[in-house]
Amino acid sequence: MQNIRAFFLALSAVAVIALVTVLTASVTIAFAGMLMIFTALRLLSARLKPVPVRTGNGKTKELRIWNDGRGTIIDL
Repeated sequence: MQNIRAFFLALSAVAVIALVTVLTASVTIAFAGMLMIFTALRLLSARLKPVPVRTGNGKTKELRIWNDGRGTIIDL
């Protein structure tokens, strides 16, 4: 009777260790998958951002300042 009890206790311990190992592996794989998806989305979103287009002739605009009688106006 002692041998059977020890056998089932050892068998249940091995089963618990195997269950914990499988759970750890599945959580690790799920985390790696989410990390891979987030990285791919980040790379794709960087490519989809519009490139800024400059308007005008490329020269700097001159700063216009005038006074209309009510205050000084600075046109940037």
